[in-house]
Amino acid sequence: MIRWIIALLVLLFIEIYAYQAFKTIFKLKWALLVYQIGSILLLLFLFYSFSKFDRSVGQTKQTMLTMGIVLLVYIPKILLTLIMFGEDLFRLATGAINFFVNNDSEISNFPSRRKFVSQVAMGLAAIPFASLIYGIFEGKYNFKVIKQTVFFPDLPDAFDGFRITQISDVHSGSFDNKEKIEYAIDLVNQQNSDMILFTGDIVNTHAKEMHPWLDTFNRIKPHKYGKYAVLGNHDYGEYITWPSIKDKEDNFQAIKNLYHQIGFQLLLNEHAFIEKEADKMALVGVENWGHNFKKAGDLNKAAQGLTKEDFKILMSHDPSHWEHVIKKDDKHFHLTLSGHTHGLQFGIEIPGFFKWSPVQYMYKQWAGLYENSGRYIYVNRGFGFHAYPGRVGIWPEITVIELKKGKSIV
Repeated sequence: MIRWIIALLVLLFIEIYAYQAFKTIFKLKWALLVYQIGSILLLLFLFYSFSKFDRSVGQTKQTMLTMGIVLLVYIPKILLTLIMFGEDLFRLATGAINFFVNNDSEISNFPSRRKFVSQVAMGLAAIPFASLIYGIFEGKYNFKVIKQTVFFPDLPDAFDGFRITQISDVHSGSFDNKEKIEYAIDLVNQQNSDMILFTGDIVNTHAKEMHPWLDTFNRIKPHKYGKYAVLGNHDYGEYITWPSIKDKEDNFQAIKNLYHQIGFQLLLNEHAFIEKEADKMALVGVENWGHNFKKAGDLNKAAQGLTKEDFKILMSHDPSHWEHVIKKDDKHFHLTLSGHTHGLQFGIEIPGFFKWSPVQYMYKQWAGLYENSGRYIYVNRGFGFHAYPGRVGIWPEITVIELKKGKSIV
């Protein structure tokens, strides 16, 4: 109950300040009344929707719609609140100076709001509003093929130029446009890589979410050196309340079967050797291991029998595994492929120059290539979307990594 009261107070604070900006610009009584009624109805709708969330079902199209509305409405309003509250602090300081320092009765102790500030605030708030609208209708399917070359001095000669396609975080239960997904699969096939790796989260929660998309993902063509996958945190069905342990276990088994149904070999804390000509490298796959999520991954078991000298590529869904465990491991895992973060599906990215997302304050490695002492991790930005039904600035990704023999550089 207390958290609902706190949430209501925060929302009321935001609504009051956002209304100040609106009231300063628009003077017509009917427009102000429409704004007030609309805001109240929206608040009631949101509280109703969140109160009806069913933990036995988990995320649905309705919950995603609700989250989309929350972000669409309240990110601009939060920006308005920050600007208007900042103006109030300035007005308060000005009033205090006038009263205590200038001691001039003809000068207003507390200046009135300036229309210009409200206009600037509304203009700035329109930017995230328009961006979130774009993200919902177009951005979530704005697939990008990102190519990355990684150099290793000890790469086996036969693998010089070896190409790997990586996809991650499909979240098939969120899809709503078959044509767009088919287009993305065509992009995957066009890369003509030697091997394809899928680093987890095939569904949001239930195996049945993938059933309408099995034929589409079966269009991913065979790759000469195989199609491999690992599990992600959502594949365990941890985020809903199940009727029984058996139901949860049956769903988990069905999710593991999904990977096989689309032609991927699932590595569950194990490894396989990829052989090319007279050389070989080890492909290691661990179950999900997250610093703040399920820790089912067993790196020692997956790499049993391997040595420091073996060239190793590791698939581990959550990049926090690399930060807390993998990069310090004595067996020296050359390249780790992860996903999980989605880049929060929101941020600003100018390739080669600038990259920012709020998720970087939670994960040190959240999108792209990172290096530590000759060990690399690449974090895929995700194929699908979850919670917020869109993407802004951080687009869905198909990664193509080329292995090259040579001096390690980033």
